[in-house]
Amino acid sequence: MSKVLNRPIRVLVAKVGLDGHDRGAKVIATSLRDAGMEVIYTGLRQTPEMVVNTALQEDVDAIGISILSGAHMTVFPKIIHFMKEKQLDDVLLTGGGIIPEADRLKLAGMGVGELFPPGTTMASIVEYIQNWVTENRNF
Repeated sequence: MSKVLNRPIRVLVAKVGLDGHDRGAKVIATSLRDAGMEVIYTGLRQTPEMVVNTALQEDVDAIGISILSGAHMTVFPKIIHFMKEKQLDDVLLTGGGIIPEADRLKLAGMGVGELFPPGTTMASIVEYIQNWVTENRNF
């Protein structure tokens, strides 16, 4: 990391839509908090617009979406749309869940950051967020 942060990294962790499986999101939120990040967990049944509005209000550095419903090709583009509308151009959009490789590549082309499959180590997720934020956020 070439920059030194003068404050904790702020991450919003959210579940969008009717996907009711939030155990993974809670594990990620706890792991990020344990790594020294400030974590805002929105809970279940958020809309893409609600997620982006919360990210704006909370001045987050990263948004992490946990998705297991198969709606990733709908959810992520909608979040990107609202992020552009609200000018959140230097906020990382990342996430995880069961997302096929072909879809991960399409989403990356739209501007979504790394998408982590089940079994990814917490250390690699923490490191990715830390590196992205220190290289891309304006402090």
